[in-house]
Amino acid sequence: MQCFFSILVVCLNAGERLKDTLDSIREQTFRDFEVVVKDGMSGDGSLDYAYRLAQEMEKKESGDESGGEDAGRCRVICRKDEGIYDAMNQAAGAAQGKYLYFLNCGDRFFSRDVLMEMWQFIQGSEKERGIFYGDIYERRTGQVVSSNPHMDAFGCYRNVPCHQACFYSREIVLVHPFEVKYRVRADYEQFLWCFSGYEKRDRLAFAYKEIVIADYEGGGFSETKENRKRSAREHREITGKYMSGGQLFKFRMVMLFTLAPLRTRIAENERTAGAYNRLKQFIYCLRYKMKK
Repeated sequence: MQCFFSILVVCLNAGERLKDTLDSIREQTFRDFEVVVKDGMSGDGSLDYAYRLAQEMEKKESGDESGGEDAGRCRVICRKDEGIYDAMNQAAGAAQGKYLYFLNCGDRFFSRDVLMEMWQFIQGSEKERGIFYGDIYERRTGQVVSSNPHMDAFGCYRNVPCHQACFYSREIVLVHPFEVKYRVRADYEQFLWCFSGYEKRDRLAFAYKEIVIADYEGGGFSETKENRKRSAREHREITGKYMSGGQLFKFRMVMLFTLAPLRTRIAENERTAGAYNRLKQFIYCLRYKMKK
């Protein structure tokens, strides 16, 4: 039976971090959702809690315990994969929700009402299909990181919302799964495909709501020194697929003259991240108002 949201959690030997993530899901006030835990054959016992949660939710759904039919559902898929994006594709293929949300193991919903507020926001949107997104709280710096409220070509080049900020229509993830050849930026490629390559782009929403969606753990796979270099290479390849030479030259010059590397260091420094993110949010809001 289809539900409104599928919350997809991919993991491998996650320990207590998996429990923290699942607990933040089960605390949501909106209940028309399922949880799909996609595990890559863990051997640390971390899946025991996921299996217990699945049994509890199944009892509540069947009416054996208080909670009724809106108690949510949990399924566990234990199968080998070729990395995080292959695992995300497998989870999406098993999902039954109308909208998909990928919550990384170790991350948490920022509040108990995130799903309720996003359900209301999506219901009020002019378009049913698309990417509906908000902001994240970055645990490492202790700051809210704002997403660009108005997506355009330069916004796509410089700064798309991370997938922990995005709710995707299930259809677009199934039509164009994450390309597993990109080890770090497959979610970026998927976003640019939606914005630039999807043949029905005019029917897609890229809708922003000013809400903090995820408490983002950070410091993971994509942020190692080696993968930062890989990220830069993949960014060049992906933007070359979806943007013209003229656009790329213009955008690179903008990044050069606005001191992008320096701004990145400021954004990642605990002492300066707060002021930087407040300024970025102000500029986003100003540009958004000018474009309306």
